[in-house]
Amino acid sequence: MLELSEEEANSPEHLDSQVQKAQEQLNVLRRQQEQIEKQKRELEELSRRQEELERGRAEMTDKLTRSIVVLEREGYDSQKKLEQIRATRESFEQHLALLEGIDPKSWNPSDLHKELSRSLSTVDDARAEFSQQRSRLSATAGDEAAEVALPEAAPDVSLGTANGFVQWMQIGLAFTLPLIVFGSIALVIFFWLASRGH
Repeated sequence: MLELSEEEANSPEHLDSQVQKAQEQLNVLRRQQEQIEKQKRELEELSRRQEELERGRAEMTDKLTRSIVVLEREGYDSQKKLEQIRATRESFEQHLALLEGIDPKSWNPSDLHKELSRSLSTVDDARAEFSQQRSRLSATAGDEAAEVALPEAAPDVSLGTANGFVQWMQIGLAFTLPLIVFGSIALVIFFWLASRGH
């Protein structure tokens, strides 16, 4: 009986069956290998994408954080500059209103000296304020000084300089000359009338 089963085991049918079984097992193993390789590729792709996510997230977090700081600083500087521009405009409007309010025709001749001094002081104040604010705006703008393109300030006319004093003298003389002439004529007439009375 043992011999018979050995014969059966070595029979071509039995060998074919064993080969077929081995082939099926090999096919199953191949499918499993393909599946495992597919899972490996998927895991590698997931790992690569996860690394890409971490890299991209870290890069953009850094860039956005630094950009927010820069934008906050720019916003603060812009706000400060805007406030300064508003204050400067209000100041210029006040000085302009004062200058436009000067009307030499309405001055009382007896108050001419006082009115003239007050008006010249108003002009000097406006000039000083203009120069000061222009310098301040240029310093604030830095490289962007061209953005606030205010005209150049005229040279200061002040009592501190010899030219300024001479100019004041000329202006004063121009305004007071008619009064001097009128006063001199009045004195001559007064003395002439007084001498005829005696």
